[in-house]
Amino acid sequence: MKTRVIIVRHGQSTSNIGRIISGHHDNAVLTELGEQQARKVGETLAGLKLDAVYASPLKRARKTCELMVETMAQTGNQGIAKLPNIHITDQLKEISLPLWESKSFADAEADYPAEFKAWRQDPNEFKMAIAAADGSTTDFYPVREIWERAVAFWPTLLKEHDGQTVLLVAHSAINRALIGSAIGLGPESLNQMGQDNCAINVLNFPSSWTDGVQLESMNLTSHLGEALPKQRSRFKGPRLLLVRHGETDWNRDGRFQGQIDIPLNENGKRQGAQAGEFLQTVKIDAAVTSSMLRPKETAEKILEHHPEIRLEVTEDLWEISHGEWEGKLESEIESGYPGLLDQWQSTPAIVQMPGGENLEDVWRRAKVGWGNVVAAFSESEAPQTVMVVAHDAINKAILCQVFGLGPEYFWQFKQGNGAVSVIDYHGGPDSVPVLSAANITTHLSGSIFDKTAAGAL
Repeated sequence: MKTRVIIVRHGQSTSNIGRIISGHHDNAVLTELGEQQARKVGETLAGLKLDAVYASPLKRARKTCELMVETMAQTGNQGIAKLPNIHITDQLKEISLPLWESKSFADAEADYPAEFKAWRQDPNEFKMAIAAADGSTTDFYPVREIWERAVAFWPTLLKEHDGQTVLLVAHSAINRALIGSAIGLGPESLNQMGQDNCAINVLNFPSSWTDGVQLESMNLTSHLGEALPKQRSRFKGPRLLLVRHGETDWNRDGRFQGQIDIPLNENGKRQGAQAGEFLQTVKIDAAVTSSMLRPKETAEKILEHHPEIRLEVTEDLWEISHGEWEGKLESEIESGYPGLLDQWQSTPAIVQMPGGENLEDVWRRAKVGWGNVVAAFSESEAPQTVMVVAHDAINKAILCQVFGLGPEYFWQFKQGNGAVSVIDYHGGPDSVPVLSAANITTHLSGSIFDKTAAGAL
């Protein structure tokens, strides 16, 4: 049985609106909006059976957690006798920035320009020289420290709550360290993940810390009235909305389709329409799709709300070729190719599809297709928002490549039918990409959980 971990960032704080660096400093409290955000999360999670709740001791996170749990308890019709007590732990404290805490971001950048640049551009090497009483200094690496704390936290939590549903309420940097360390990333990736105030993240652990983790969703904000996370104010490069096609009959049946050109079923068309409604207020400047029927039909449904956009098609975003598996159910594959399906599900990077492709082929195609899109829409003076509609395997390859991960990480990222992910290039095409949101499916079922068809690609 999987362990499900829901991670929430605290609501808006006085330091957030004042652009003040808090770190371990505990002066910041929730604003009125921050309290409202916390209650909205509580309303969103009401009815969910939680086995454990953990929170940072810092006031902004602790209060957020208390308001969430209070709201859940008040909502009623939960089917829950009693919500668990809140466990307070220092392991969920925000990043420690001892030389900067209580300073404004502007002052920290002015007073420590080299360190500030490293924090933004090279977090693994970011260090602070901490003075001791005897006049000596010690180099302290804040991002490495928070990553070590996250790595140490996971095995203890999972041992204590195997097969349960756990809620964690903490802060931006520690949340990113928890998510990043869980899916196999290092401290250098800190700034490649988005965390908005009171955003929701969902991680699934199949059995243990070492067995691989699935990022079901990240930085969900629709419960707060924001369909997509806000873009940074100094945004220069393109924002890409990566969408997986809607459901087909073969998705529903668990039949491998690969490069067989199966159209959407009625539910898939409905998912495309729901994605269109979800994105109707988002300004879309361009759209690109795999030329196969299911993503093309999905893109056309979405663009009914953006009739001025011309849809471009490409074969560079085609799904993986399953070769001899295409058209077959898992039971038929196991019968005809004993053991190979299990290998695909456990070690996909080493599997060669009989008569088809391997993931290295998909990685190469994804790199070309995605790179062409990013380059093509990075030349405009004004930042462009580009919708890209493709398939499960190609989308997973793109998400892995955002973080520099290889095919062995293929199953780390979930991609539901009709899901939307957001990838930003804040400094242009050559900047490090940021996964601002992953696998948003709230527009399909109203749930924070992905309830789309599971199974074959």
